[in-house]
Amino acid sequence: MPKISVEIPGELLADLDDHVGDEGKYVNRSDAIRASIRKNLDILDEIDQRHGRLADEE
Repeated sequence: MPKISVEIPGELLADLDDHVGDEGKYVNRSDAIRASIRKNLDILDEIDQRHGRLADEE
């Protein structure tokens, strides 16, 4: 799996960390970020589909 580097504001990272770990929804930061990216891409696909910009999958 490729690794990337991103800059994230401290406040956003602190909010993310509230959802990571033994008491959180995600195992680690990477898991949380991957899930967020997937969700964002799903939302963008829905928007594109509504505007007729997404080819129908067969």
